[in-house]
Amino acid sequence: MEKNYKEYLNQITTLIFDVDGVLTDGTIIITTDGSMHRTMHTKDGFALKTAVDEGFHVCIISGGTDEGVRKRLKGLGITDIYLGAHHKTETMKTYLQDNNIQKDNVLYMGDDIPDFHVMQEVGLPCCPQDAVPEIKGVSKYVSHKKGGKGCVRDVIEQVLKVQGKWLANDNVSAKYD
Repeated sequence: MEKNYKEYLNQITTLIFDVDGVLTDGTIIITTDGSMHRTMHTKDGFALKTAVDEGFHVCIISGGTDEGVRKRLKGLGITDIYLGAHHKTETMKTYLQDNNIQKDNVLYMGDDIPDFHVMQEVGLPCCPQDAVPEIKGVSKYVSHKKGGKGCVRDVIEQVLKVQGKWLANDNVSAKYD
């Protein structure tokens, strides 16, 4: 019998996320000068910062190459950011090996076909509510939140609550501005 996704939450030490469609809603605004802009949800940012502060490995693997994305994520304390990663499975395996992380301890959230194979290699594959059907099919948890609209906060909060690390510090309000 397949385990309920909640049975995996206590073993998670590593959180890996795609960007477009997960940390963003997948929309790219293109201005007349050709620059592209994305939006990210501040509640996702708070959860990412909290996970970093609580000692979780937090990694971003994206095919996109926007340096503004890297700047935002570094500002949250994330140091393992792989942009332009068109072979996500290889990137993830190298990251896990370099950090001595077992794949059963990894939660990966993706939303589209480029995430399909890498999601089959982790303990807890997850996706936003608006992910494509193929990704929903390989996910052990489908968030009730859409990409860029709090799905990252949803999964991080669940992991931290199960492990007793959500609101565990006295200085919670000072973590994020």
